[in-house]
Amino acid sequence: MHKRCLFSFVVFVSALWLPAQVPEAHAGARARDLGVPFTGTPGPLNAITDVPNVEVGNTTLISGAASADSNDKPVRTGVSVVLPRGKGNNDPVYAGWFSENGNGEMTGTTWIEESGFLEGPVALTNTHSVGVVRDAIIDWSLKHVDAKHLWSLPVVAETWDGWLNDINGFHVKPGDLFHALDTAKSGSVPEGNVGGGTGMVCYGFKGGIGTASRVLSAGYGGYTVGVLVQCNCGRRPQLTIAGVPVGQEIPESVPYAANTPPVPGGEEQGDVGSIIIIVATNAPLLPHQLKRLARRATLGLARTGSTSGNGSGDIFLAFSTTNPHADDVPGPNAVFAVSNERISPIFAAAVEATEEAIVNAMVGASTMSGIDGHTVIEIPHGRLSEIMRKFNRYQEPYR
Repeated sequence: MHKRCLFSFVVFVSALWLPAQVPEAHAGARARDLGVPFTGTPGPLNAITDVPNVEVGNTTLISGAASADSNDKPVRTGVSVVLPRGKGNNDPVYAGWFSENGNGEMTGTTWIEESGFLEGPVALTNTHSVGVVRDAIIDWSLKHVDAKHLWSLPVVAETWDGWLNDINGFHVKPGDLFHALDTAKSGSVPEGNVGGGTGMVCYGFKGGIGTASRVLSAGYGGYTVGVLVQCNCGRRPQLTIAGVPVGQEIPESVPYAANTPPVPGGEEQGDVGSIIIIVATNAPLLPHQLKRLARRATLGLARTGSTSGNGSGDIFLAFSTTNPHADDVPGPNAVFAVSNERISPIFAAAVEATEEAIVNAMVGASTMSGIDGHTVIEIPHGRLSEIMRKFNRYQEPYR
């Protein structure tokens, strides 16, 4: 595939002293803090975990000094997980998925399409670690579910981190997935250089994990829609934030090294790279409605400038945490659903939260150096605020 061209000892970031060139993330920095205006009302955390019972976990793997020496193999990768009902509840959720452009992978989607259910966690990692993470989910489930009746087609999605990470070193191990699941929790969600997003690049800036949420008014049902992204997509000139051509205003330091294949986000290729978008809601939606909701992530992505080029893997999944026990046997089971005539505000919430989650991923990330001496800069916070002011889009942060 066009974006897959490059490949022990690893340690958890939490136990590792990090050199200055590979900081984990800007703790607490978010796009709204920089004056970026967004539409819609966020939840208390402005995160996917505003949807009740949703838990998120990460294992971040950073080791090895950045160097142009090919014998040095820096590790800049990890795995992230989303548990729709939390670790203690294995009840399947209604789900739907959509591929905007399929130069990527999300396992387990044929059964979601057929059955309408998502069973178990969703995991995000790098392209060449999908297999080990998938198998590790089954292994973990054997210890947490009735093994006698376990049947599993895990959902694992990927984006390519080979510009910064020794992707062919296969550094993600089963224990890394176990750690992410065992430590998954509700509450605030780390963003930027964490988990599966550790080595990612977005619009030529450091990318990674980002999240946001929207809460509808009581008149529209009071539902919450949360989004989590692993963004590794887009070229710098495309980047648009709150309608402002930010990428064109910051043309310097696009990640590219002479005599090497261009990184996703560089100027020499089309819109390559990938993004995985997970949409969660407590709105009572049926599988065909959730597929419609997953499609709306495309519009949020487009707001940031992406055109989903041939080399891009843009794959989206939506699930609803309502209608418990909808898959109980022998049935029939009573379920609730929002009328199609009342679903448009939920669509709008997904679009808005997707846009903000992508920007939060960049704002939360820090400059990182990795394999072959490659460096990807963070989006400069001060410049971003200045650009918002220049285009009369700056919005004073709420304190």
